[in-house]
Amino acid sequence: MTDIGRPAPASRGWVRDITGYQWAVLFVAWAGWSLDITDFTLYGLVLRQSLTELLGGNPAMPYLLQVGGLITTIGLLGWAVGGFVFGIVADYIGRVRTLALSILIYSVFTALQGFAQEAWQLGLFRFIAGLGTGAELMIAIPLVAEAFAETHRAKVLGFMMTGGGFGNLFAAYIYDWVGPYGWRYVFFFGIAPAILLAFIRRGMVEPERFTAVKARRQALAASRDHTEDDREFLRLVPAQLFSRKIRFQTLVGVLFALGTLLAVWTAQAWLPTIQNLLLEKQGITGTAAIPYVSFGMKLWGIGGIIGYIAFGYVADVIGRRPTILIYSVGTLVVGLYLFLGVSSYDPYPILLLIYGFFVVGIFSGHAIYMSELFPTHVRSTAVAFCNGSGRIFTSFGPLVAGLLVVQLGGLSNATAIMTCFAVLSVVAVILGRETRDEQLPP
Repeated sequence: MTDIGRPAPASRGWVRDITGYQWAVLFVAWAGWSLDITDFTLYGLVLRQSLTELLGGNPAMPYLLQVGGLITTIGLLGWAVGGFVFGIVADYIGRVRTLALSILIYSVFTALQGFAQEAWQLGLFRFIAGLGTGAELMIAIPLVAEAFAETHRAKVLGFMMTGGGFGNLFAAYIYDWVGPYGWRYVFFFGIAPAILLAFIRRGMVEPERFTAVKARRQALAASRDHTEDDREFLRLVPAQLFSRKIRFQTLVGVLFALGTLLAVWTAQAWLPTIQNLLLEKQGITGTAAIPYVSFGMKLWGIGGIIGYIAFGYVADVIGRRPTILIYSVGTLVVGLYLFLGVSSYDPYPILLLIYGFFVVGIFSGHAIYMSELFPTHVRSTAVAFCNGSGRIFTSFGPLVAGLLVVQLGGLSNATAIMTCFAVLSVVAVILGRETRDEQLPP
Protein backbone atom coordinates (compact mmCIF):
# COMPACT_ATOMS: atom_id res chain seq x y z
CA MET A 1 0.00 0.00 0.00
CA THR A 2 1.25 3.49 -0.82
CA ASP A 3 0.78 6.65 1.27
CA ILE A 4 -2.74 7.18 2.56
CA GLY A 5 -5.08 8.30 -0.19
CA ARG A 6 -2.75 7.36 -3.05
CA PRO A 7 -3.77 4.50 -5.28
CA ALA A 8 -1.90 1.28 -4.71
CA PRO A 9 0.07 -0.14 -7.62
CA ALA A 10 -2.24 -1.75 -10.13
CA SER A 11 -2.47 -5.52 -9.97
CA ARG A 12 -4.78 -8.22 -11.18
CA GLY A 13 -5.85 -8.94 -7.63
CA TRP A 14 -6.73 -5.43 -6.50
CA VAL A 15 -10.38 -6.41 -6.09
CA ARG A 16 -9.30 -8.76 -3.26
CA ASP A 17 -8.25 -5.70 -1.25
CA ILE A 18 -11.91 -4.69 -0.84
CA THR A 19 -13.46 -5.54 2.54
CA GLY A 20 -16.98 -6.79 3.16
CA TYR A 21 -18.03 -3.40 4.51
CA GLN A 22 -16.66 -1.66 1.43
CA TRP A 23 -18.55 -4.04 -0.85
CA ALA A 24 -21.78 -3.21 1.02
CA VAL A 25 -21.17 0.54 0.68
CA LEU A 26 -20.35 0.18 -3.02
CA PHE A 27 -23.45 -1.91 -3.71
CA VAL A 28 -25.87 0.42 -1.94
CA ALA A 29 -24.37 3.54 -3.53
CA TRP A 30 -24.28 1.93 -6.99
CA ALA A 31 -27.82 0.58 -6.75
CA GLY A 32 -29.21 3.85 -5.38
CA TRP A 33 -27.61 5.84 -8.21
CA SER A 34 -28.69 3.36 -10.90
CA LEU A 35 -32.32 3.36 -9.75
CA ASP A 36 -32.15 7.14 -9.40
CA ILE A 37 -31.32 7.42 -13.11
CA THR A 38 -33.84 4.69 -13.94
CA ASP A 39 -36.59 6.86 -12.51
CA PHE A 40 -35.37 9.97 -14.34
CA THR A 41 -35.07 8.13 -17.67
CA LEU A 42 -38.53 6.57 -17.32
CA TYR A 43 -39.89 10.11 -17.14
CA GLY A 44 -38.19 11.07 -20.41
CA LEU A 45 -39.40 7.91 -22.12
CA VAL A 46 -43.08 8.54 -21.37
CA LEU A 47 -43.03 12.35 -21.27
CA ARG A 48 -44.69 12.85 -24.63
CA GLN A 49 -47.25 10.08 -24.06
CA SER A 50 -48.21 11.28 -20.58
CA LEU A 51 -48.54 14.94 -21.55
CA THR A 52 -50.57 14.09 -24.65
CA GLU A 53 -53.18 12.54 -22.35
CA LEU A 54 -52.94 15.11 -19.54
CA LEU A 55 -53.21 18.07 -21.96
CA GLY A 56 -56.42 16.83 -23.57
CA GLY A 57 -55.42 14.16 -26.05
CA ASN A 58 -54.26 16.22 -29.04
CA PRO A 59 -51.99 19.14 -28.00
CA ALA A 60 -49.94 20.99 -30.62
CA MET A 61 -46.31 19.84 -30.57
CA PRO A 62 -44.83 23.29 -29.67
CA TYR A 63 -47.23 23.55 -26.70
CA LEU A 64 -46.45 20.01 -25.57
CA LEU A 65 -42.71 20.72 -25.74
CA GLN A 66 -43.12 23.92 -23.75
CA VAL A 67 -45.10 22.21 -20.99
CA GLY A 68 -42.70 19.25 -21.02
CA GLY A 69 -39.74 21.59 -20.75
CA LEU A 70 -41.36 23.40 -17.82
CA ILE A 71 -42.09 20.16 -15.92
CA THR A 72 -38.55 18.90 -16.59
CA THR A 73 -37.21 22.20 -15.27
CA ILE A 74 -39.35 21.84 -12.14
CA GLY A 75 -37.95 18.34 -11.60
CA LEU A 76 -34.37 19.49 -12.02
CA LEU A 77 -34.97 22.36 -9.58
CA GLY A 78 -36.06 19.66 -7.14
CA TRP A 79 -32.71 17.97 -7.80
CA ALA A 80 -30.90 21.19 -6.96
CA VAL A 81 -32.85 21.89 -3.78
CA GLY A 82 -32.62 18.28 -2.62
CA GLY A 83 -28.89 18.21 -3.23
CA PHE A 84 -28.34 21.44 -1.28
CA VAL A 85 -30.48 20.50 1.71
CA PHE A 86 -29.57 16.84 2.09
CA GLY A 87 -25.90 17.48 1.36
CA ILE A 88 -25.75 19.72 4.44
CA VAL A 89 -27.78 17.23 6.47
CA ALA A 90 -25.38 14.42 5.52
CA ASP A 91 -22.39 16.42 6.82
CA TYR A 92 -24.09 16.69 10.21
CA ILE A 93 -26.14 13.55 10.86
CA GLY A 94 -24.29 11.12 8.60
CA ARG A 95 -24.26 9.70 5.09
CA VAL A 96 -26.16 6.45 5.71
CA ARG A 97 -29.38 7.76 7.31
CA THR A 98 -29.60 10.63 4.83
CA LEU A 99 -29.11 8.24 1.90
CA ALA A 100 -32.00 6.07 3.11
CA LEU A 101 -34.32 9.08 3.36
CA SER A 102 -33.44 10.27 -0.14
CA ILE A 103 -34.18 6.85 -1.68
CA LEU A 104 -37.54 6.66 0.10
CA ILE A 105 -38.57 10.08 -1.24
CA TYR A 106 -37.74 9.51 -4.88
CA SER A 107 -39.21 6.00 -4.92
CA VAL A 108 -42.60 7.00 -3.55
CA PHE A 109 -43.03 10.17 -5.57
CA THR A 110 -41.88 8.67 -8.86
CA ALA A 111 -44.64 6.07 -8.44
CA LEU A 112 -47.16 8.79 -7.55
CA GLN A 113 -46.56 10.42 -10.96
CA GLY A 114 -48.56 7.52 -12.37
CA PHE A 115 -51.65 8.83 -10.53
CA ALA A 116 -51.45 12.36 -11.99
CA GLN A 117 -54.69 13.64 -13.52
CA GLU A 118 -53.43 17.09 -14.53
CA ALA A 119 -50.11 18.36 -15.86
CA TRP A 120 -49.57 20.45 -12.70
CA GLN A 121 -49.88 17.32 -10.56
CA LEU A 122 -47.21 15.60 -12.66
CA GLY A 123 -45.00 18.65 -12.10
CA LEU A 124 -45.61 18.64 -8.32
CA PHE A 125 -44.77 14.95 -7.93
CA ARG A 126 -41.80 15.47 -10.25
CA PHE A 127 -40.43 18.23 -8.00
CA ILE A 128 -40.75 16.19 -4.79
CA ALA A 129 -39.23 13.12 -6.44
CA GLY A 130 -36.42 15.42 -7.57
CA LEU A 131 -35.65 16.29 -3.94
CA GLY A 132 -34.75 12.65 -3.37
CA THR A 133 -32.97 11.99 -6.65
CA GLY A 134 -30.90 15.13 -6.24
CA ALA A 135 -29.82 14.07 -2.78
CA GLU A 136 -28.89 10.45 -3.52
CA LEU A 137 -25.70 10.99 -5.52
CA MET A 138 -24.57 13.92 -3.38
CA ILE A 139 -24.50 11.54 -0.42
CA ALA A 140 -23.26 8.44 -2.26
CA ILE A 141 -20.13 10.17 -3.61
CA PRO A 142 -18.63 11.15 -0.23
CA LEU A 143 -19.80 7.87 1.30
CA VAL A 144 -17.87 5.79 -1.23
CA ALA A 145 -14.88 8.16 -1.40
CA GLU A 146 -14.43 7.97 2.37
CA ALA A 147 -15.01 4.21 2.56
CA PHE A 148 -12.34 3.69 -0.14
CA ALA A 149 -10.06 6.57 0.84
CA GLU A 150 -7.02 4.31 0.90
CA THR A 151 -8.08 1.58 -1.54
CA HIS A 152 -8.22 2.19 -5.31
CA ARG A 153 -10.44 5.22 -4.85
CA ALA A 154 -10.64 6.41 -8.48
CA LYS A 155 -11.33 2.98 -9.94
CA VAL A 156 -14.02 2.19 -7.38
CA LEU A 157 -15.74 5.56 -7.80
CA GLY A 158 -15.72 4.97 -11.55
CA PHE A 159 -17.43 1.62 -11.03
CA MET A 160 -19.93 3.20 -8.62
CA MET A 161 -20.84 5.79 -11.24
CA THR A 162 -21.69 3.05 -13.77
CA GLY A 163 -24.98 2.92 -11.93
CA GLY A 164 -26.02 5.89 -14.06
CA GLY A 165 -25.43 3.93 -17.26
CA PHE A 166 -27.17 0.85 -15.91
CA GLY A 167 -30.05 3.11 -14.89
CA ASN A 168 -30.56 3.99 -18.56
CA LEU A 169 -30.50 0.28 -19.42
CA PHE A 170 -32.95 -0.64 -16.66
CA ALA A 171 -35.31 2.11 -17.80
CA ALA A 172 -35.12 0.97 -21.42
CA TYR A 173 -35.99 -2.62 -20.47
CA ILE A 174 -38.82 -1.49 -18.20
CA TYR A 175 -40.13 0.63 -21.08
CA ASP A 176 -39.97 -2.44 -23.32
CA TRP A 177 -41.93 -4.57 -20.85
CA VAL A 178 -44.34 -2.09 -19.34
CA GLY A 179 -44.59 0.68 -21.94
CA PRO A 180 -47.21 -1.07 -24.10
CA TYR A 181 -49.57 -1.11 -21.09
CA GLY A 182 -49.47 2.67 -20.75
CA TRP A 183 -47.35 5.44 -19.25
CA ARG A 184 -48.93 5.20 -15.79
CA TYR A 185 -47.64 1.66 -15.28
CA VAL A 186 -44.15 2.81 -16.24
CA PHE A 187 -44.21 5.33 -13.39
CA PHE A 188 -45.65 2.79 -10.95
CA PHE A 189 -42.49 0.75 -11.43
CA GLY A 190 -40.58 3.61 -9.82
CA ILE A 191 -41.40 2.29 -6.33
CA ALA A 192 -38.78 -0.47 -6.80
CA PRO A 193 -35.80 1.47 -5.30
CA ALA A 194 -37.49 1.38 -1.88
CA ILE A 195 -36.31 -2.24 -1.64
CA LEU A 196 -32.81 -0.86 -1.03
CA LEU A 197 -33.89 0.47 2.35
CA ALA A 198 -33.76 -3.07 3.73
CA PHE A 199 -30.07 -3.32 2.79
CA ILE A 200 -29.26 0.09 4.25
CA ARG A 201 -30.86 -0.73 7.59
CA ARG A 202 -28.90 -3.99 7.96
CA GLY A 203 -25.46 -3.23 9.33
CA MET A 204 -24.56 -0.11 7.32
CA VAL A 205 -22.37 2.19 9.43
CA GLU A 206 -20.67 5.51 8.76
CA PRO A 207 -17.12 5.62 7.30
CA GLU A 208 -14.34 6.11 9.87
CA ARG A 209 -13.47 9.53 8.45
CA PHE A 210 -16.97 10.86 9.06
CA THR A 211 -17.05 9.26 12.52
CA ALA A 212 -13.82 11.08 13.36
CA VAL A 213 -15.29 14.40 12.18
CA LYS A 214 -18.42 13.84 14.29
CA ALA A 215 -16.30 13.02 17.34
CA ARG A 216 -14.25 16.18 16.87
CA ARG A 217 -17.41 18.31 16.61
CA GLN A 218 -18.74 16.81 19.84
CA ALA A 219 -15.43 17.33 21.65
CA LEU A 220 -15.16 20.95 20.55
CA ALA A 221 -18.78 21.61 21.51
CA ALA A 222 -17.97 20.49 25.04
CA SER A 223 -14.86 22.70 25.24
CA ARG A 224 -14.50 26.46 25.55
CA ASP A 225 -10.86 26.62 24.55
CA HIS A 226 -10.91 26.87 20.74
CA THR A 227 -8.12 27.75 18.34
CA GLU A 228 -8.78 29.78 15.20
CA ASP A 229 -8.76 26.51 13.23
CA ASP A 230 -11.31 25.02 15.64
CA ARG A 231 -13.60 28.01 15.23
CA GLU A 232 -13.42 27.71 11.45
CA PHE A 233 -14.16 23.97 11.72
CA LEU A 234 -17.30 24.71 13.78
CA ARG A 235 -18.67 27.36 11.40
CA LEU A 236 -21.85 26.53 9.53
CA VAL A 237 -20.68 24.15 6.82
CA PRO A 238 -22.11 26.03 3.79
CA ALA A 239 -20.29 29.19 4.89
CA GLN A 240 -16.98 27.32 4.95
CA LEU A 241 -17.21 26.75 1.19
CA PHE A 242 -16.42 30.45 0.74
CA SER A 243 -13.55 30.63 3.19
CA ARG A 244 -10.11 31.65 1.98
CA LYS A 245 -8.92 28.03 2.01
CA ILE A 246 -11.78 26.49 0.04
CA ARG A 247 -13.49 29.10 -2.15
CA PHE A 248 -11.31 28.57 -5.23
CA GLN A 249 -12.02 24.83 -5.18
CA THR A 250 -15.71 25.73 -4.92
CA LEU A 251 -15.48 27.88 -8.06
CA VAL A 252 -13.75 25.09 -9.98
CA GLY A 253 -16.35 22.55 -8.84
CA VAL A 254 -19.27 24.78 -9.86
CA LEU A 255 -17.85 25.41 -13.35
CA PHE A 256 -17.17 21.71 -13.86
CA ALA A 257 -20.67 20.75 -12.74
CA LEU A 258 -22.31 23.46 -14.80
CA GLY A 259 -20.60 22.37 -18.02
CA THR A 260 -21.34 18.68 -17.63
CA LEU A 261 -24.91 19.07 -16.39
CA LEU A 262 -26.05 21.51 -19.06
CA ALA A 263 -24.69 19.16 -21.72
CA VAL A 264 -26.26 15.97 -20.42
CA TRP A 265 -29.65 16.71 -18.89
CA THR A 266 -31.20 18.49 -21.85
CA ALA A 267 -30.15 15.54 -23.99
CA GLN A 268 -31.37 13.07 -21.35
CA ALA A 269 -34.78 14.73 -21.25
CA TRP A 270 -35.30 15.14 -24.99
CA LEU A 271 -33.43 12.25 -26.65
CA PRO A 272 -36.47 9.91 -26.60
CA THR A 273 -38.61 12.63 -28.18
CA ILE A 274 -35.95 13.46 -30.79
CA GLN A 275 -35.74 9.78 -31.73
CA ASN A 276 -39.53 9.56 -32.00
CA LEU A 277 -39.61 12.58 -34.31
CA LEU A 278 -36.93 11.06 -36.56
CA LEU A 279 -38.80 7.75 -36.65
CA GLU A 280 -42.03 9.52 -37.62
CA LYS A 281 -40.26 10.76 -40.75
CA GLN A 282 -39.79 7.10 -41.67
CA GLY A 283 -43.42 6.23 -40.94
CA ILE A 284 -42.74 4.49 -37.60
CA THR A 285 -45.13 5.83 -34.96
CA GLY A 286 -46.91 4.92 -31.71
CA THR A 287 -46.10 1.60 -30.07
CA ALA A 288 -44.17 0.52 -33.18
CA ALA A 289 -41.50 3.10 -32.25
CA ILE A 290 -40.99 1.77 -28.71
CA PRO A 291 -38.40 -0.93 -29.61
CA TYR A 292 -36.35 1.57 -31.63
CA VAL A 293 -36.30 4.25 -28.95
CA SER A 294 -35.62 1.64 -26.28
CA PHE A 295 -32.71 0.23 -28.29
CA GLY A 296 -31.21 3.69 -28.71
CA MET A 297 -31.43 4.42 -24.99
CA LYS A 298 -29.88 1.03 -24.19
CA LEU A 299 -26.87 1.86 -26.33
CA TRP A 300 -26.68 5.32 -24.73
CA GLY A 301 -26.59 3.57 -21.35
CA ILE A 302 -23.97 1.03 -22.45
CA GLY A 303 -21.77 3.84 -23.73
CA GLY A 304 -22.13 5.57 -20.39
CA ILE A 305 -21.16 2.42 -18.47
CA ILE A 306 -17.99 1.99 -20.53
CA GLY A 307 -17.22 5.69 -20.14
CA TYR A 308 -17.68 5.61 -16.37
CA ILE A 309 -15.32 2.66 -15.91
CA ALA A 310 -12.72 3.95 -18.35
CA PHE A 311 -12.63 7.34 -16.62
CA GLY A 312 -11.32 5.89 -13.35
CA TYR A 313 -8.52 3.94 -15.04
CA VAL A 314 -7.50 6.77 -17.38
CA ALA A 315 -7.58 9.30 -14.53
CA ASP A 316 -5.18 7.12 -12.52
CA VAL A 317 -2.76 6.98 -15.48
CA ILE A 318 -2.76 10.48 -16.99
CA GLY A 319 -4.43 12.51 -14.23
CA ARG A 320 -7.88 13.88 -13.44
CA ARG A 321 -7.63 17.13 -15.42
CA PRO A 322 -6.48 15.65 -18.77
CA THR A 323 -9.18 12.98 -18.51
CA ILE A 324 -11.91 15.57 -17.96
CA LEU A 325 -10.56 17.52 -20.94
CA ILE A 326 -10.73 14.47 -23.24
CA TYR A 327 -14.30 13.68 -22.19
CA SER A 328 -15.42 17.30 -22.58
CA VAL A 329 -14.02 17.61 -26.11
CA GLY A 330 -15.60 14.25 -27.00
CA THR A 331 -18.96 15.52 -25.74
CA LEU A 332 -18.73 18.61 -27.93
CA VAL A 333 -17.61 16.86 -31.12
CA VAL A 334 -19.94 13.86 -30.99
CA GLY A 335 -22.88 15.78 -29.54
CA LEU A 336 -22.85 18.53 -32.14
CA TYR A 337 -22.61 15.99 -34.96
CA LEU A 338 -25.44 13.94 -33.45
CA PHE A 339 -27.82 16.88 -33.16
CA LEU A 340 -26.77 18.97 -36.17
CA GLY A 341 -25.29 16.53 -38.67
CA VAL A 342 -27.84 13.69 -38.58
CA SER A 343 -31.27 13.90 -40.22
CA SER A 344 -32.45 10.27 -40.04
CA TYR A 345 -32.71 7.64 -37.32
CA ASP A 346 -30.41 5.08 -38.97
CA PRO A 347 -27.04 6.31 -37.57
CA TYR A 348 -28.51 7.27 -34.20
CA PRO A 349 -27.95 4.02 -32.26
CA ILE A 350 -24.18 3.82 -32.84
CA LEU A 351 -23.78 7.57 -32.27
CA LEU A 352 -25.70 7.30 -29.01
CA LEU A 353 -23.25 4.61 -27.88
CA ILE A 354 -20.29 6.92 -28.54
CA TYR A 355 -22.01 10.03 -27.21
CA GLY A 356 -23.02 8.23 -24.02
CA PHE A 357 -19.38 7.27 -23.43
CA PHE A 358 -18.36 10.92 -23.22
CA VAL A 359 -21.35 12.92 -21.99
CA VAL A 360 -22.43 10.36 -19.37
CA GLY A 361 -19.01 8.89 -18.54
CA ILE A 362 -17.60 12.27 -17.53
CA PHE A 363 -19.74 12.11 -14.39
CA SER A 364 -17.14 9.80 -12.89
CA GLY A 365 -15.20 13.05 -12.60
CA HIS A 366 -17.89 14.39 -10.27
CA ALA A 367 -17.25 11.48 -7.94
CA ILE A 368 -13.46 11.34 -8.29
CA TYR A 369 -12.29 14.91 -8.83
CA MET A 370 -14.84 16.77 -6.71
CA SER A 371 -14.48 14.47 -3.72
CA GLU A 372 -10.70 15.05 -3.80
CA LEU A 373 -11.03 18.84 -3.78
CA PHE A 374 -12.69 19.11 -0.35
CA PRO A 375 -12.05 17.92 3.25
CA THR A 376 -14.34 15.40 4.96
CA HIS A 377 -16.27 17.79 7.21
CA VAL A 378 -17.58 19.78 4.19
CA ARG A 379 -17.33 17.15 1.44
CA SER A 380 -21.01 16.26 1.11
CA THR A 381 -22.09 19.90 1.29
CA ALA A 382 -19.42 20.92 -1.22
CA VAL A 383 -20.32 18.23 -3.75
CA ALA A 384 -24.00 19.11 -3.29
CA PHE A 385 -23.35 22.85 -3.64
CA CYS A 386 -21.28 22.48 -6.82
CA ASN A 387 -23.79 20.12 -8.39
CA GLY A 388 -26.78 22.04 -7.05
CA SER A 389 -25.52 25.34 -8.45
CA GLY A 390 -25.03 23.66 -11.77
CA ARG A 391 -28.46 22.10 -11.58
CA ILE A 392 -30.19 25.42 -10.94
CA PHE A 393 -28.92 26.67 -14.30
CA THR A 394 -29.26 23.24 -15.90
CA SER A 395 -32.88 22.96 -14.86
CA PHE A 396 -33.74 25.66 -17.37
CA GLY A 397 -31.97 23.85 -20.24
CA PRO A 398 -34.89 21.55 -21.22
CA LEU A 399 -37.31 24.48 -20.77
CA VAL A 400 -35.24 26.78 -23.01
CA ALA A 401 -34.90 24.02 -25.59
CA GLY A 402 -38.67 23.47 -25.51
CA LEU A 403 -39.50 27.20 -25.72
CA LEU A 404 -37.07 27.95 -28.55
CA VAL A 405 -37.70 24.84 -30.61
CA VAL A 406 -39.56 26.79 -33.32
CA GLN A 407 -37.20 29.77 -33.40
CA LEU A 408 -34.13 27.51 -33.57
CA GLY A 409 -35.52 25.30 -36.32
CA GLY A 410 -36.16 22.14 -34.34
CA LEU A 411 -35.59 20.33 -31.05
CA SER A 412 -32.25 18.92 -32.22
CA ASN A 413 -30.86 22.42 -32.85
CA ALA A 414 -32.00 23.63 -29.44
CA THR A 415 -30.42 20.61 -27.73
CA ALA A 416 -27.17 21.19 -29.64
CA ILE A 417 -26.90 24.68 -28.15
CA MET A 418 -27.12 23.23 -24.63
CA THR A 419 -24.35 20.76 -25.54
CA CYS A 420 -21.96 23.66 -26.23
CA PHE A 421 -21.89 24.50 -22.51
CA ALA A 422 -19.45 21.58 -22.10
CA VAL A 423 -16.83 24.27 -22.77
CA LEU A 424 -17.27 25.35 -19.13
CA SER A 425 -15.83 22.01 -17.99
CA VAL A 426 -12.74 22.73 -20.08
CA VAL A 427 -12.38 26.09 -18.32
CA ALA A 428 -12.75 24.37 -14.93
CA VAL A 429 -9.87 21.94 -15.48
CA ILE A 430 -7.65 24.72 -16.81
CA LEU A 431 -8.19 26.61 -13.54
CA GLY A 432 -8.24 23.62 -11.19
CA ARG A 433 -5.36 21.73 -9.62
CA GLU A 434 -4.38 18.12 -10.31
CA THR A 435 -5.32 15.75 -7.47
CA ARG A 436 -4.15 12.37 -8.77
CA ASP A 437 -1.21 11.96 -6.37
CA GLU A 438 -2.77 13.75 -3.40
CA GLN A 439 -4.19 12.16 -0.28
CA LEU A 440 -7.96 12.35 0.17
CA PRO A 441 -8.32 15.44 2.39
CA PRO A 442 -9.09 14.35 5.98
